[in-house]
Amino acid sequence: MALPTASPPRVALGALFYEFLKVSLLASGGGIVWAHRITVDRRRWLSDAEFADIVSVCQFMPGPNVVGIAVCVGTRLRGLVGAIAATAGFILIPGIIGFSLGVLWFRHTGVPLLQNVLVGISAAAAGMIIATGLRLLRAYRRRLPALLFAALAFAGIAIGQFPLLLVLLALAPLSIGAAAIAGGRAR
Repeated sequence: MALPTASPPRVALGALFYEFLKVSLLASGGGIVWAHRITVDRRRWLSDAEFADIVSVCQFMPGPNVVGIAVCVGTRLRGLVGAIAATAGFILIPGIIGFSLGVLWFRHTGVPLLQNVLVGISAAAAGMIIATGLRLLRAYRRRLPALLFAALAFAGIAIGQFPLLLVLLALAPLSIGAAAIAGGRAR
């Protein structure tokens, strides 16, 4: 894990709320991509390595990863109130839209056009997830053991069809051990 850089920038609560509101409005199933673009590329609140570490932690937390990212980024930048601001920004509009669409969906589940739209959205979301994964690998491109464990996780989930939790429980202790061994050699 990357250690935090000096001290995090002082970020206004309104900026946290607004930027994660933008993430939720732009995301359409690929919130991690937009969270990365905003927090790392545009605002420079975090480094690539810090963002990758946050995503790694959020993989273990229950619920959507991008909500965990909002909590972690908000906490890093402004503590508890920052976590509340970032999370509120992220869930406000999607909550309203999701509730409204859910009501419509249950009233019109048999409409073929709606089913085709959802298939298309699912394919686009899958592509965004793959693109995000490849982007997150940048932080580890010179660390062969990290790339090996990423490949093993991909193989276990995508090819082997094993459940995510099982793959994480199997690989996490091994990757921690490998990192500890590599860290011991570096000293």
